[in-house]
Amino acid sequence: MNAKSLIARVTQQEDINFLFSNRIPRRQVTRLMGWLSRIEHPWVCRGSIALWRLFSDLDLSEAKTTQFKSLHACFTRELKAGVRPIDADPRHLVSPCDGLVGACGSIGRGTVLQAKGFPYSLAELLTDKDLAEHYEGGQYATLRLTSSMYHRFHAPADCRVEQVNYISGDAWNVNPIALKRVDKLYCKNERAVIRCRLAAGSLLTLVPVAAILVASMRLKFLDVLLHLRYRGPQVMPCDARLQRGEEMGWFEHGSTIIALAPRGFELGEGIFQGARVKMGQALLRIG
Repeated sequence: MNAKSLIARVTQQEDINFLFSNRIPRRQVTRLMGWLSRIEHPWVCRGSIALWRLFSDLDLSEAKTTQFKSLHACFTRELKAGVRPIDADPRHLVSPCDGLVGACGSIGRGTVLQAKGFPYSLAELLTDKDLAEHYEGGQYATLRLTSSMYHRFHAPADCRVEQVNYISGDAWNVNPIALKRVDKLYCKNERAVIRCRLAAGSLLTLVPVAAILVASMRLKFLDVLLHLRYRGPQVMPCDARLQRGEEMGWFEHGSTIIALAPRGFELGEGIFQGARVKMGQALLRIG
């Protein structure tokens, strides 16, 4: 058994995984990782990426470049042109990111699921009761980005970002093991509530949720880095017009995006719990 297989076998033990990725000083470890990942030194960069490969299925074959100055540059890498075709059907909303589909489906009684048997309140996630009520009877899809995936996210359709609400919070791991053990996890972690007005008038909301080693996100249309120490304006009005597939921002590592669509939308073909999606693939469609 090689080192990578041994590590995988150990980390797949739920109790061990939860202990070492959650029962630690999460905020301090996340800040340390943020500092370490930005060190621009060839030995540090190569060593960090080699260590990362032991814990993941990192594949850089689609990356625009494989020469990086830091681990952070590798985390936030761009892709080669054309490797993520964008579904052009105007009836579809495309996936904003690469990811694994977690809980998804209809929104009822103001609640959705983070895992089977673990409901949470949309009003608590969004910190806005009126916005939560807007999605009653609509659809949601939770997209989890693993650490090795492409970490940038994009506009799901031609839209105008009209507001961002940054909500400071914790940095729990968002893997399936933690989702089955930590009640209302998404409502506890750092997140941003991004309101996107579609050309036809519908309001789509994206909620990027940060996590341990991740708690920092960049939105290209805001001149501010959102992270654990940010205590600036929570509600930031915007008027950013984006085209379908245009880059919106990125996570500093990998995490989760929750997409909320109002009544009248359905999940796209092939969208179910456990499915793997790529940015640009149809995620939701007009019913």
